[in-house]
Amino acid sequence: MNYTTFALVVIGAYLLGSIPFGLIIARAHGKDLRSIGSGNIGATNVSRALGRKWAYVCFFLDVLKGLAPTLGAMFLAGPTESLSHAEKILTLWLWLAVGCAAVAGHIFPVYIRFKGGKGVATSFGVALGIWPYYTICAALAMATWLVVVSIWRYVSLASIVASATFPITLTSAIIITKNWRFADLWPLLVVAVAIPLMVTIRHRQNIKRLIEGTEAKIRKKK
Repeated sequence: MNYTTFALVVIGAYLLGSIPFGLIIARAHGKDLRSIGSGNIGATNVSRALGRKWAYVCFFLDVLKGLAPTLGAMFLAGPTESLSHAEKILTLWLWLAVGCAAVAGHIFPVYIRFKGGKGVATSFGVALGIWPYYTICAALAMATWLVVVSIWRYVSLASIVASATFPITLTSAIIITKNWRFADLWPLLVVAVAIPLMVTIRHRQNIKRLIEGTEAKIRKKK
């Protein structure tokens, strides 16, 4: 394993994660996303500014920012069967570091003075890329997100609830899956708890508005 290469991939993941696709899409249509709606650079605010079609484009690109470098790190790490226990743990941390760098780039983007989005879509992309440990959990979290949105129509609430289910699902998967041991996979649990906490903290203003009853709902399709 080439640790120098991994370090470069971590830096590249951060720079890729920093690309503010929401702002770029809005500016291409002559709009300043920061002055519209919540001022956030994510897909939800793109939907307010430009409609759902461009929100889907933004969501896909933000997911890709997390998915692409994480998959790259997986191929870079290569087979781990012949590694010692300590080397497997280190490889897992390096893999996770790439994903976390992409999420950090979205939340604290270097290109726009470190004022970014909430990291939900990019975190979802990272989770999809960490096969198989996070991928199934990410799919269940997305299903949870869709259920919450369809019932209550709050994107923020759906994001918080879905992120909270992620570590619970992963813990359950480790317990019931043969050959998955806490001793080998504990770095995954650390990050599976840390990222939802960060997502929740980034939604603190949304939580305040939810409590006050002033949070905006998404509109139903006619």
